[in-house]
Amino acid sequence: MDLENAQVQMRKGILEYCILHIISRGEIYASEILDELINARIMVVEGTLYPLLTRLKNSGLLDYKWVESTSGPPRKYYVLTDTGQLFLDNLNSTWNELSESVTTIISKKTK
Repeated sequence: MDLENAQVQMRKGILEYCILHIISRGEIYASEILDELINARIMVVEGTLYPLLTRLKNSGLLDYKWVESTSGPPRKYYVLTDTGQLFLDNLNSTWNELSESVTTIISKKTK
């Protein structure tokens, strides 16, 4: 089994959850989302982030607004919709359950 592939798959599995969490704090620009993910060592590239943001928006979980920039073209700032917040709340519950389950399994001592 390929360790690197397994690690990538684990990160992909939580990427959407992390993005929704970041956006839930308030309006945010895509490059700020990308920076936070990279700083948290959840490696992602623009080519992954932008299609995911579009998919989340098309699913009704996100909305955006254009804000004029003094240093270039207008910027698109993302926010959670009410539906997105409810979705995130449910994911939080799922994450807590999974986290507890995994901790229970990996903390057991060998016989």
